[in-house]
Amino acid sequence: MSGYGEFCPIAKAMDVLDERWALLVVRELLLGSTHFNELRRGNPKMSPALLSRRLRSLERSGVLRREIGVDGRAAYILTDAGRELSTVVEALGAWGVRWIGDLGDRDLDPHLLLWDIRRTIPIREWPDERTVLAVEFTDVPGKEAHWWLLVERGTAAICDYDPGFEVAATVRSTLRQFTEIWRGDRSWATALRDETTQIVAPASIRRQVPQWIGQASLAATPRPERAE
Repeated sequence: MSGYGEFCPIAKAMDVLDERWALLVVRELLLGSTHFNELRRGNPKMSPALLSRRLRSLERSGVLRREIGVDGRAAYILTDAGRELSTVVEALGAWGVRWIGDLGDRDLDPHLLLWDIRRTIPIREWPDERTVLAVEFTDVPGKEAHWWLLVERGTAAICDYDPGFEVAATVRSTLRQFTEIWRGDRSWATALRDETTQIVAPASIRRQVPQWIGQASLAATPRPERAE
């Protein structure tokens, strides 16, 4: 990495963070991913070789440290310097919500969407007993159209195969519409009223599903048109 060759602290910070994918790796670490495969699931379009290089460069820069657990697996842990980047990542996310609203087809990814939902859903809103929610993308071909969210004992899991348990409800939507709901570009109420998204379940459960899934942490960020 050649760097900018400037004494300015912003330039020095960008020497570390301006590499492609670097801040997205930090984002995943801030969201609780610690192992290589978890970091890959959070950045599914990043090659394993490139992820390895970014982890090494972030370690050399003091943003993270690599630890070997008792199970022999490597874990990547943010240092004080890395954790301080939370304000930077949050500010960039809020700025992106407010000013970069367009979603292209290449931005839509069922793997990444369900992974993001799994790690931030409000588990306290779910029933105490094991509960399975099916998600069907009506415009996605093949097996990637079908997903299952399973919550049990305070833990959420995402499955790309039928786990074999009774399904409490099924959400049917296009990938774009469900992504827009998750991002906060479209409300659950609007999507359900327009029937662009459907929840198949008894009425008592159907009313609860939007609370079970919720929306992304940045979904409540005010957009310029809302402020006006």
